[in-house]
Amino acid sequence: MTEKAYKLLAIQENITNRSAKDLIDRGVVYCLGKKVVMARAMMHVNVRFRVEEINKVKVIFEDENIVAIDKPAHVTSEQIAKKHGQKLLHRLDKETSGVLLLVKNEEFREKAIREFKRQSVQKEYLAWVGGIVVDDMVIDKPIMTIKVKNQSHSKISEDGRNALSEVTPMMIDGKTSKVKVVIKTGRTHQIRVHLRSEGFPIIGDQLYGGKPHKRVLLHASKISLLGYSFESKEPKDFRL
Repeated sequence: MTEKAYKLLAIQENITNRSAKDLIDRGVVYCLGKKVVMARAMMHVNVRFRVEEINKVKVIFEDENIVAIDKPAHVTSEQIAKKHGQKLLHRLDKETSGVLLLVKNEEFREKAIREFKRQSVQKEYLAWVGGIVVDDMVIDKPIMTIKVKNQSHSKISEDGRNALSEVTPMMIDGKTSKVKVVIKTGRTHQIRVHLRSEGFPIIGDQLYGGKPHKRVLLHASKISLLGYSFESKEPKDFRL
């Protein structure tokens, strides 16, 4: 006998069907050691699920202009903005953790957007990638983004927009490496696409050739603009 995964999860966890579907969509539900990726997948009624804990959203800093958030993986930027009642200054992908900025007034927002356009905002990321990175890299390849049914996919293309990523190796662990990536441009999936183009896909980033993992191992560790500078420590789930 079978039933939809989200309905079985709702019964197991004593939560609503909607809450169960949201947990599966966030990517934190596992069955037999594998992530459940389809909420409507038919599964045997006797299956048992394991639900990964989602880290709490924390406020790093707040003043009259800006709210700096320490974003956990598995939560969308839009969900955080809605909860705090403020506008997003930029976005992080759902499975990317780290510093996320919200703005509290239009005057500051306009100033900040100008800084982004001037490429005066410095953003530092950490990533675990497949392969051994031993040398610094400057990846200067244009990126084109295509949206289909509200989903974005980017690729290297001469018809794309300019994108520059500076990569510094930090650690090697077997056949994987931890790297720091500094960017001034902010193209959709820029770091993910650039690293893949050099043969170093991010662990967990199956969309761009990375090995399966419980999350995409990309962390926005630091951002600096308009005299502000914010940092986020590596969360516990940012590990192999």
